[in-house]
Amino acid sequence: MTLPAVHLVAAARPNLPKLAALWHALAEAPPICAPLLLHTGQHHDAAMFGDLIEDLGLPAPAISLGVTGGTHADLTGRTMMACEAAWQKQRPALVVVAGDVDGALAAGLAARKMRIRVAHLEAGLRCDDRDMPEEVNRRAIDAIADLLWAPDRATAFRLIAEGHGAERVRAVGNAMVDSLLRHLPSARERPLPEGIAPGAFGIVTLHRPANVDDPEALGALLDGIAAAARHLPLVWPLHPRTRARMQGFGFAPPPRVTILPPLRYLDFLALMAHARLVATDSGGVQEEAAALGLPCLTLRPSTERPATVEAGGNRLVTARDLADAVRDPPGRAQEIPLWDGKAGARMRAHLAEVFGA
Repeated sequence: MTLPAVHLVAAARPNLPKLAALWHALAEAPPICAPLLLHTGQHHDAAMFGDLIEDLGLPAPAISLGVTGGTHADLTGRTMMACEAAWQKQRPALVVVAGDVDGALAAGLAARKMRIRVAHLEAGLRCDDRDMPEEVNRRAIDAIADLLWAPDRATAFRLIAEGHGAERVRAVGNAMVDSLLRHLPSARERPLPEGIAPGAFGIVTLHRPANVDDPEALGALLDGIAAAARHLPLVWPLHPRTRARMQGFGFAPPPRVTILPPLRYLDFLALMAHARLVATDSGGVQEEAAALGLPCLTLRPSTERPATVEAGGNRLVTARDLADAVRDPPGRAQEIPLWDGKAGARMRAHLAEVFGA
């Protein structure tokens, strides 16, 4: 019997740890489908994509579309056309899209217009900021998806309250945590960058357009980071987007901050495992920090991961408040239900129901 083909769509770096949870759950159990990794190309270089494939133990993408660069509309449109062409040649039974980047929305739209079923991994996240591109994308993907895999029960209930059929919604848990728990032992064995002592530093990550594309906003954050670094040495793996904006605006890195290039997945996990806190605008880092019990300061006015705030390990802060928050950070997050490393198994179980396996 031919197994149904399932295409796991990876567009950007944050998609991969989520998809890896499902990939390994499918690979390590009796086969119910034939999964293939499809890479749209939104993130494409070794630092932002290729090294992560290796660290997560994933195979090279079976399909690579090579669509990168451009505005939101341009990238979305070209990715839709490339997905359509690929699926006309090799039609899957189901497409899994993860997260909320433009490539994920494009793949979901292309699949549904071709009457291919879509599963949304990490469905139901909401920050209620409709000016944020990711918020637009995640709501649109949820509107068209056939299967909605939520990271916790509260998010699943929200989807049902929004009008999504309960039969399509499943609280599967946090797939990012699956990958973190799988790879944390090997990450702990990796050396820290030279001159960085365990337990004696904090981490900064910034990449959101609202934070880095506006010179006033980015300047305020750099001032806040400089003030915070007077209280705790900070380590900053600099995202390519943020580096380009700082150079374009003529901003120098803050003093007392160690600037690093983008890190491999395992190296960043090692950094988080030995840090005292993290200040970030990344959704995935908020989740990883909660799973590690690492105090997190989120440099945004809202978050689509409220469970991390409710668990006590995450606090929303402004640039002006950052230094004070570094001196008095939140505590260790309480355990969050379903963030137990079994999200992949729950997604596989749902697929087994769908395919009658």
